[in-house]
Amino acid sequence: MSEKILCVDDDPNILKSYERSLHKEFTIKTAEDGKKGLEMVRKQGPFSVVVSDLRMPEMDGIKFLTAVRKFAPETVRIMLTGNADLETAIAAVNEGHTFQFLTKPCPPESLAKAIHAGVKQYHLITSERVLLKKTLVGSVQVLSETLSLVNPAAFSRASRIKGYVRQMAIKLALPHTWQFDLAAMLSQIGCVTLPPELLEKVSSGGTLSDKEQRMFADHPRVAKDLLVKIPRLDSIAKMIEKQQSISARDSTQAENPKEENPVVMGAQLLKVALDYDALVIRGASSRSALDNMRARQDKYPPLLLDAIGNTETKETEPVIKDIRVREVTPSMILDEDILSKSGSLLFTRGQQLTSSSIERLHNFAQMAGVVEPFRVIIPAEAA
Repeated sequence: MSEKILCVDDDPNILKSYERSLHKEFTIKTAEDGKKGLEMVRKQGPFSVVVSDLRMPEMDGIKFLTAVRKFAPETVRIMLTGNADLETAIAAVNEGHTFQFLTKPCPPESLAKAIHAGVKQYHLITSERVLLKKTLVGSVQVLSETLSLVNPAAFSRASRIKGYVRQMAIKLALPHTWQFDLAAMLSQIGCVTLPPELLEKVSSGGTLSDKEQRMFADHPRVAKDLLVKIPRLDSIAKMIEKQQSISARDSTQAENPKEENPVVMGAQLLKVALDYDALVIRGASSRSALDNMRARQDKYPPLLLDAIGNTETKETEPVIKDIRVREVTPSMILDEDILSKSGSLLFTRGQQLTSSSIERLHNFAQMAGVVEPFRVIIPAEAA
C-alpha cells in the first residue's frame, strides 16, 4: 500500500497537476483550503506527508501546518510558495515546524524527491515512537513485577487503581490514556521502602502514628525520585508525586477534561481512584463511597466522580472458584489471602497474579507448603 500524501492549495489546477505527477508513487488526497485540509487530517489520516501552499485565503499555509502539527504531530510537513523571501521561510519553519520549504513553480521530480525524504522521516519518527512505547511499557512492567514480589499489598492496590483509572479515562474519552495507565501501575512503587505491616494497617483503615503517617505520605515523592531517572517518564513521575496532594481547585479546565493539563488530570485520576478504593476495600458500598466523596466537592472534580461511578459493568460477571497452586494462571485475582503452612502471609487478597508471582508461589509450595485450595476471581474475559 502506497504512502498517503495530502496536498493543499487554493488553485484546483495545481492540485490536478499534483495528482497527475504523483499518483503512481503515492496515494494522493487533495483539499482546496486549510479548513478542508484539517478536516481530512482528522477524518482520513494519518498522512505520511502534508504539502501545503503558503498563500491561501482565510487560513494561510503557516497557520494550517501549525494546526496539522497539533492534530497529527508525526505527519511531516512541506511548504510550497512563490514568495521565496527569507522571513516567510523562517516563519514557515519556526511556526509550522516545516520539514522542507520549496519554491513554486516546483518541478515534479523535485517535489517527488522532497516527499520521499518526508516519508523516510515519517517512518523514522513513527518507528522511534513504537520502540519508545514498547521500551517504556516493558520497563514499567519490570518495575510492577518487582513490586509484586517485594510488596504484594502495594502491587495489589496498584492493580485495582489501574482498573479505576483506565475506566475513568475511557469514560471521559481522554487522549493519550497510556500515560495514565503507566501512572496507575507505578503509583505505589514508592511503597517498596515501607514495611508491609504499615501498608496492611493503611489498607484496613487502622490509625497511624505520626511517624507512620509521615512515612506513608512520603511514598509519592520516593516514587517520583525513582521515575524521573527514566527518560520520558517526567510527566508520569509528577502525576504520581501529586497523587495525594491534588484537589479539585487545582483544575485548570474543570469543565473540559480533554483540555486539562495532563499532569493535573493524571494526579486527579489517581487521587479519586485511590480514595475510592480505600473506602471500598474497608467495606463501603460503591454508592456510599461516592456519596462520601461527593460531599467534599473541593477535593474531587465532579466529572471524575461521575466517571468512576459508571465503571462497573453488568454485561459479564467474573467467575469465583477455589483452586490449587497447580491451577493458577496469570490475570487471576486472589479473593482471599494465601498463607504458607507455617502461617506466613505470602500474597494478599485483591492481588492480580502475574508470571513472576506465580513462579514465586510455586517455589513456596515446593519449599514450605501453601494452604490450599484458595479462592480466586477469574475475570470475565479470561473465563
